[in-house]
Amino acid sequence: MTSGEMMQAATLLLAAQLVLVCGVSADVDRGTGTVIPAESRPCVDCHAFEFMQRALQDLKKTAFNLDARTETLVLRAERRALCDCGSSLLH
Repeated sequence: MTSGEMMQAATLLLAAQLVLVCGVSADVDRGTGTVIPAESRPCVDCHAFEFMQRALQDLKKTAFNLDARTETLVLRAERRALCDCGSSLLH
């Protein structure tokens, strides 16, 4: 699985969690039959969203670091292959 695919999977997972959190809180409000004013209701959705945003930023940083590390390793391997070719021609 490439880092791009991992990023897409993580994004979909976070989006699904956000939908579930929003859906559950909406069902709870409808099921009680009373409306709680927004001022007195704890902002759970906001905290969940902030948590997911931080998690997504961490995933992006991890994916970027993996991409950078992979690119570095590929460049090293290409450089070694070039060096090996040159030395084998001289012998």
